Amino acid sequence: MQTLVSLLVLLAAYLIGSIPVGVLVGKAFGFDPRAVGSHNIGMTNVGRVGGKTAAALTFVGDLLKGLAPILIGKALNVSDAGLGLIALATLLGAVYSVFLGFSGGRGVAAAFGIWIGLAPTSVAVVLLAVFLVVLAISRIVSLASIAAAFALPIAVALCSYEQFFIVSLLMTALVLWRHRENIGRLAAGREPALGRGGRESTA
Repeated sequence: MQTLVSLLVLLAAYLIGSIPVGVLVGKAFGFDPRAVGSHNIGMTNVGRVGGKTAAALTFVGDLLKGLAPILIGKALNVSDAGLGLIALATLLGAVYSVFLGFSGGRGVAAAFGIWIGLAPTSVAVVLLAVFLVVLAISRIVSLASIAAAFALPIAVALCSYEQFFIVSLLMTALVLWRHRENIGRLAAGREPALGRGGRESTA
């Protein structure tokens, strides 16, 4: 019975993570983000067409779908190992949504929500600081997202959350994989900065 409950919790985490917030917000604003710009369903591409309000709604929704499964797990007194699995299931849903034919966003906002749930006063603060500093310097959202992904396992280790270290490595690998096209454009010097148009996106 315990195994069944654990599987149901993981399934719920995946389904919550799979909620295509950007698509829902886009439809509310009269467009489909998959058909415009970078075709990504994240905050940047939604905001490109729908404006700041649509971008903010997408970011908050993606963050909450990352946070909610962790809070549910904690309410059920799930172990640290179980919370790690919930985190991975949630992020997998965000980037490979069952509702979108196993496609999705980049997973950045959902990952941030996950770490707000797991380590709100330490790891999450470090990730936010890295993201904002890199964004302020470069004006490139994808670069800030990639920097935060690289910082994740370092922050987890330094903040003494060793029980989540393997999880943080797997999450970093997944976010970087989803940014592989952005990484290629960054290497070629073709990734646009905010306010300069182009196909940059994150989620």
